[in-house]
Amino acid sequence: MAEDDTFSPAGGSLSLNPDIDITMEGSSENSDRVLEDESSNHQIDGEEVFVFDSNDLEDDGNKVLEIESGDLGDTAEQLLGIERNDLENDNEQVINFENNDNENNSDQMLEFPCIDLENGREGDTATNDQNVVSEGKGYPPPVVGMEFESYGDAYNYYNCYAKELGFAIRVKSSWTKRNSKEKRGAVLCCNCEGFKSMKEASNRRKETRTGCQAMIRLRLIESSRWRVDEVKLHHNHSFDPERAQNSKSHKKMDSGTKRKLEPPVDVEVQTIKLYCTPVNDASGNGSSNERELKNQVDQSAHLKLKKGEAEHIHNFFCRMQLKSPNFFYIMDLNDEGHLRNVFWMDSRARASYIYFGDVIAIDTTCLSKNYEIPLIEFVGVNHHCQSILLGSGLLADESTETYTWLLRAWLSCMSGRPPQTVVTDRCKALQSAISEVFPRAHHRLYLPLVMQSIFVRLGETAESEAFSTTLNKTVYNTQKVDEFEMAWEEMVQHFGIGGHEWIQALFEDRERWVPSYVKDTFFAGISSFEPGESVSSFFDGYVHSQTTLKEFFDIYEVVLQKKHQKEALDDFESRNSCLTIKSSCIYELQLSEVYTKEMFLKFQVEAELMSSCLGVTKILVNGPTITYLVTERDEPLANADSEKNFEVIFDKSGAELRCNCSCFNFKGYLCRHALRILNYNGIDEVPSHYILSRWRKDFKRLYAPDIGSSNIDISNPIQWFDHLYRRAMQIVEQGMNSQEHYMVAWQAFKESLNKVRLVADKNLT
Repeated sequence: MAEDDTFSPAGGSLSLNPDIDITMEGSSENSDRVLEDESSNHQIDGEEVFVFDSNDLEDDGNKVLEIESGDLGDTAEQLLGIERNDLENDNEQVINFENNDNENNSDQMLEFPCIDLENGREGDTATNDQNVVSEGKGYPPPVVGMEFESYGDAYNYYNCYAKELGFAIRVKSSWTKRNSKEKRGAVLCCNCEGFKSMKEASNRRKETRTGCQAMIRLRLIESSRWRVDEVKLHHNHSFDPERAQNSKSHKKMDSGTKRKLEPPVDVEVQTIKLYCTPVNDASGNGSSNERELKNQVDQSAHLKLKKGEAEHIHNFFCRMQLKSPNFFYIMDLNDEGHLRNVFWMDSRARASYIYFGDVIAIDTTCLSKNYEIPLIEFVGVNHHCQSILLGSGLLADESTETYTWLLRAWLSCMSGRPPQTVVTDRCKALQSAISEVFPRAHHRLYLPLVMQSIFVRLGETAESEAFSTTLNKTVYNTQKVDEFEMAWEEMVQHFGIGGHEWIQALFEDRERWVPSYVKDTFFAGISSFEPGESVSSFFDGYVHSQTTLKEFFDIYEVVLQKKHQKEALDDFESRNSCLTIKSSCIYELQLSEVYTKEMFLKFQVEAELMSSCLGVTKILVNGPTITYLVTERDEPLANADSEKNFEVIFDKSGAELRCNCSCFNFKGYLCRHALRILNYNGIDEVPSHYILSRWRKDFKRLYAPDIGSSNIDISNPIQWFDHLYRRAMQIVEQGMNSQEHYMVAWQAFKESLNKVRLVADKNLT
């Protein structure tokens, strides 16, 4: 983040980056303008952006930088604010100002959004505003994450939405790259935005500006796709449909575009269609299983909803959002106006992602097994090694296009912060979507599903105990890449499956699922990488193949409530229970005071098994870095044939450890071999960087929405609710820590309620 810069013409010329071209031609006789810089510390796609805002400019037709022009008249001075986003190394920028009286809507530009990645919030967007602003009959309110196939579509959608509610819009500001007319971003705002200057206010025209904050921010995210990245829906004035009908933005509305945007009358759930990217060679990816045969793009595909189910979905979302303003949902319609896909995420899950979003699994069990409900789940692991829900969706099909839509919707909800690791089943369409939406994430396959699919594919061959034993040894017991490849070759030759096309394709994909290949990937315990690991879904025991959509939404909140109660109980037990120490290992005692109960029990196994590490041999010294060979026996008195050797690299200078069993990357805590080397070198404590905060019982986690700024509009009841709700949820979260915390929180609530009632009673007298 760079420090704020101030641009001022006083005492000298305006100093700007020499590679930024700024040209202005005024429509007034006096073209002197004061340029003020409001520097905002944002990082947006590595591009340096300057945005000029003007207030009431309407009738200027001669502009190099397309300055918004309006009631200039004889005004001598206009105040233009420059907002500079201090970004990285993109000096080829030029500023475009839009004419409000632009004849071609598609020539108007859009501004990059402000996304607070640290706090997981989309700029200053008030999420709950959409609960109180009237919706039009055909056009739902804009929400963060909406995408459009062109700028014209985005402009016309907002224009149609505004006309239906009774207000007009204009382009507040815009920009484009230097030496290019390609539009990159802009702000569309309510026509009542801003205030006139003192000189403008003295003319005879009626004042229509009220300082309204309603707006949407859009940006170009690919060659022709536009995304809504910030929304403010609240207006500080009443709507005037008659005046809005006569506004310039509505008069010039293209009727053809308007008809295109109007949804068909038979659609039960109204929403805006998100842009979906075309599928890249959908049929040429090769089939990993039968599901790939369905991955062709079907533009007419939609959810097979029964009578009343669309209404049930809509009612569920409305109910959830009333309960929690931070609840997020988004829908996708096909070209015929039918509901294709749905994604939603509750406020607790959004907050949980801050702590446990490093690794996620995408569960497609219901899709792959053709359940009646086409459910897909985003799942993480919390500090008790329990599965937590980080988002859900309903999908019409399993095409790359659909998965891309889903991942973009999920990423929008997460303020653009992708996970480090994504674990899925072996679906080529999903793999293509992940590589496009999460290009820097590690995409790995869920090992238990891969092993399960091998047994299913090979039929009679896999039924033999000999094959099962050999496969497990090949996958789980080989520590190095070359060991695995040799063992795999011997296995396929011995059982005569070398010519099996599916087995060959699986081997070619080995870098995504074989333990010896994925040792550098952090999995946070999502997979144990041990034989016999079972496959389970977040809704196991609640959702089966015949579960209907209505039944699912009826139990959804019940299941989440049980999971949350279980987590709260485990928090209490971890903080207050006395854990039994089973060995003389000093590391066991240390981490019994740090880890949650469940995580400590897992680590305790490694501490106990230190006794099976009988020998330590120094095999290589390179300065402060030493490589050891740790010899382990399953039983202390067992013969030498049961011995296994593990290499542990130890860097004394930084207390860095690396064992080739990769327990820390797979499970999130040190293995017995690494502990043995620490003990061998006389180190009495596990280094702090190997005690992850995600497993600590004393780490403060708050699942309430961010309380945001304390600066609220005291005349706005909507902001009252939002502010009080967030503050109250903070107390609720803290009150769950212990019985003492609970009693204090409850007492505080009672006292606050009594005080509020006293004020209410005074007002009645």
